[in-house]
Amino acid sequence: MFKFLGLTFNGTNLISITVVTILTFLLIFWLSRNPQIRPGKRQNVLEWIIDFTNGIVESSLPNRTGQGLRLLAFVLFVFIFIGNQLGLILQVKLGDITYLKSPTADPIVTMTLALVMLVMAHYLGVATLGFKKYFKNNYLSPFVFLLPINIIEEFTSFLTLGLRLFGNIMAGEMLLNLIAGIAYSHGVLSFIPALAIEVIWQGFSVFIGSVQAYVFVTLAMVYISEKTVVEEV
Repeated sequence: MFKFLGLTFNGTNLISITVVTILTFLLIFWLSRNPQIRPGKRQNVLEWIIDFTNGIVESSLPNRTGQGLRLLAFVLFVFIFIGNQLGLILQVKLGDITYLKSPTADPIVTMTLALVMLVMAHYLGVATLGFKKYFKNNYLSPFVFLLPINIIEEFTSFLTLGLRLFGNIMAGEMLLNLIAGIAYSHGVLSFIPALAIEVIWQGFSVFIGSVQAYVFVTLAMVYISEKTVVEEV
């Protein structure tokens, strides 16, 4: 942690987010080089990811609003996917200070991503429906007396979207560190079985990280759909 202009910053998060951003750019840049009419392996991978994220958007927003969010969903999915996997592949720790890990293993990062998506959902709701229709659709529908519950739901949506991602990634990294500690506790007797368990759990964590990236983008699109599409009662 360090202070700058009276504000406190988390150096680990800044480094980790910067590394994930660079890796995201380099991966997409590498996959998108020299596109061909008959796609090669790299182009096939890129097109599959694009089709996959487009499908997520279209399942919730098959309209003009959804068309404008396809690029966001694509970049968000790749960014969160790489962020989830970073700590499984590489962690840099010197003494008691961690300099590099999965940024999504920190609640500040995941809650910030959740806040950005929910603010965008409200903005698009007002821009698409107009404030009066947006307010009625989201807070007074289907019944006016549900207003307090609908307001509480906004906070619970924010918490669940951010904490779900954080909890899964943090738990995976903590267990990997625990297994690594056990591996060196009793020499060869503990190292060999712990290594096998570490490999198995790391593979499972990659799967969990992929699922969580999908879940986050899907729920973000669902929330935007709820704010921009008028419910028919």
